[in-house]
Amino acid sequence: MELRHLRYFVAVVEEQSFTKAAERLFIAQPPLSRQIQNLESELGISLFERGSRPLKTTQAGHFFYQHAVKILANAEEVKSMTKRIGMVERTVTMGFVGSLLYGLLSRIVYLYRQQQPHLKIELVEMTTMEQVKALKEGRIDVGFGRLRISDPALKRMLLREERLVLGTHASHPLSAHKEGVYLADVVDEKLFLYPNHTTPSFATQVQGLFAEYNLEPQHVRIVREIQLALGLVAAGEGVCIVPESARSIQLAHLNYIPILDESAVTPIFLTMRNMDESEDIMSLFDCIYQVYDLEAIRYDRNSF
Repeated sequence: MELRHLRYFVAVVEEQSFTKAAERLFIAQPPLSRQIQNLESELGISLFERGSRPLKTTQAGHFFYQHAVKILANAEEVKSMTKRIGMVERTVTMGFVGSLLYGLLSRIVYLYRQQQPHLKIELVEMTTMEQVKALKEGRIDVGFGRLRISDPALKRMLLREERLVLGTHASHPLSAHKEGVYLADVVDEKLFLYPNHTTPSFATQVQGLFAEYNLEPQHVRIVREIQLALGLVAAGEGVCIVPESARSIQLAHLNYIPILDESAVTPIFLTMRNMDESEDIMSLFDCIYQVYDLEAIRYDRNSF
């Protein structure tokens, strides 16, 4: 049991509703319900009277709520006093590749800001290769990217692997394949990839994926960025392979189709300097755990 579980429980009790509590916590309702169920399983009791409207606690739940409020208040007091004793403004600078903002990175950073209000957090968009140089020069503290770049001065951790999808125009024949397509179905299509600056990049990563299946796309055009690639697809100019989180980019006549090949994934890495185990970086990892828990994403905490 962690403090965040107590925060979730207290919010549900005080709002008397999972929906309102989820809004207060800035999370979706299903993950919140799942976390409360996990808490009840750990305690071996029911904390809420199921079916009650508005939501009511059981006798045990009321007892747990009273003590949870005290524990959270004490924790905040200790946290506040400790900060005042050693208050020195610190900055954490994060490098990131632009496509990650369509996924969970924005939620992780927002949560990090809420939980570490004393920190000045700066975000700098840069390629993975630029992140490597910036880390070694001390210009950023962590980097989020998609490429497997090895350097003896840096530590790279795989956060998760994200499925790839195919962006198509609604009128394109492949759009009829709602269940998904294979890379072999795409080799003869006019294919847009991105970005067109520096290599290796996401574009070379996708081309390498085709090569893994002994395939070679015949009509590849590499453009500046993901928005341009999907805009051209929405105009009926061709198709584009993007991470699944790019589904949040909604354009008229733009469809997203799953890619069914087993290896059709793109990794998400966090990179940091080898010996950097500061409290601020460890707090960032904790925010990543929290968001992944709420989204029921599997991860190996020992690998972080």
